[in-house]
Amino acid sequence: MRFQVPQFIEVEDKVFGPFTVRQFIYLGGGAGLSFILYTYLSPISFILAVLAIAPVIALTLALALYKVNNRDFIYIMEAAFKYFASAKLYIWRKTPRKIERAETAPEAPAVFVPKLSESKLRDLTWSLDINENLSPGANETMRSGR
Repeated sequence: MRFQVPQFIEVEDKVFGPFTVRQFIYLGGGAGLSFILYTYLSPISFILAVLAIAPVIALTLALALYKVNNRDFIYIMEAAFKYFASAKLYIWRKTPRKIERAETAPEAPAVFVPKLSESKLRDLTWSLDINENLSPGANETMRSGR
């Protein structure tokens, strides 16, 4: 049996002329809010009504038509809101802690640590050889913590 696989499922259908349902709702809501603002603010001052309606129209057009990196503007607004509303952790401003040394701690045996060498393989073999070259008594004292 052959099944048909749907293709282009990311593309929304154009229902209202050149607009999708979502774009039409944004434009209709913006037009309705603009009409309400004009009705209530025009008796006071026409310029006040225009100043209140301009941002509504700009936001409406951005929500309906503007895309950033092929993503709708509503997703950019959502990400910006989450960013500004969430707590931030500034790791690069971390204050360094003061190192406190215990006076009663015994000093560690002096072990020769070579400088940074050119060969990482040599450093790896050196670090593996350290545990083999220690005397058996030293391994027991290191394990017991004495």
